[in-house]
Amino acid sequence: MTNLQKLGLNKFFEKQFENYSSGKYILARVAIENKSNFILYTEEGETSGEITGKFHFKAEDKTEYPVVGDWVVVKKVSGENKVIIEKVLDRESKFSRKQAWAKTDEQIIAANIDTVFIITSLNLEINIRRIERYITMIRENNVEPVIILSKEDLCENVEEIINEVKTVSLDTKIYAISSIENKGMDELLKYFEGNKTVAVVGSSGVGKSTLINCLLNSDKMKVKEIAEYKDKGKHTTSHRELILLPGGGLIIDTPGMREVQMWEGSEGVSETFADVENFTGQCKFSDCKHKSEPGCAIKKAIENGELDEERYMSYLKLQSEIKYFENRNNQKALLAEKKKSKKVIATHKKNGNKKY
Repeated sequence: MTNLQKLGLNKFFEKQFENYSSGKYILARVAIENKSNFILYTEEGETSGEITGKFHFKAEDKTEYPVVGDWVVVKKVSGENKVIIEKVLDRESKFSRKQAWAKTDEQIIAANIDTVFIITSLNLEINIRRIERYITMIRENNVEPVIILSKEDLCENVEEIINEVKTVSLDTKIYAISSIENKGMDELLKYFEGNKTVAVVGSSGVGKSTLINCLLNSDKMKVKEIAEYKDKGKHTTSHRELILLPGGGLIIDTPGMREVQMWEGSEGVSETFADVENFTGQCKFSDCKHKSEPGCAIKKAIENGELDEERYMSYLKLQSEIKYFENRNNQKALLAEKKKSKKVIATHKKNGNKKY
């Protein structure tokens, strides 16, 4: 499986595939996810894949469907350059958010990734709160976040902005780059060593596609023409795509995200806001609400300038958001379990099993 190892195959997935070792099954990785079909990478090259009706019937949640980066077990269709997807292998990691406009649906942006590049442009206003959210979401899924500050050639106060980002990044690595001048690329390439997979996230126009073109040394990713480069740039990416780099490793491009809402995050919040939680542990009372109680370490830290009040408010907002979705997800899980039980009972009744 030499070719598959170049696509990121490791022992975690090889072990799962042992149950499908008969000749009629092959292993593939999802490169592009469309509404009704998928583009897959296999040992023999690129092919098209579809989901069976049986798969649709068994799937109880959208997250069980293949997404970009997934490893899937497929069966060839005789006489056609097409395969049928039988199963999605267990994921080693993922990057999720709450689906835009949905109440409690999870949207998996990419699966089986090692690192996520959070890209923001130095020639636009830096959104510190958005960076906090990205870091929290990524860490919650045990994936390494890396902050990329693009278009360094268009910024005169790079160090000042880096210092501002450091107030929320803690130990997250930060790189200032210029894709136009090919500056900082060598430092980023180390994240792909060993056939690792990196996902790229950020708003439209921050330079995601330009960065990928630079790493590929080609113009594979289309970038819209703009009147002046220093104003802004918007790419045409409308879907997620897994791309193999010429020097090894893979990168997943994603569309710009307007809405970045948490899906999970209790552990991610603790890691991202370790400085805030350090103060909460120093309060005089263990049940301190950090409002009017005496001996509140949070209040003292804000007054002394040791803790930024906006950062603390961001921490509270994320905690509240996570708690809300946890409650909604628990309710959703109960309803799903009831629905599953009814389906089992209906099947037994149909088969004449009176006990049910």
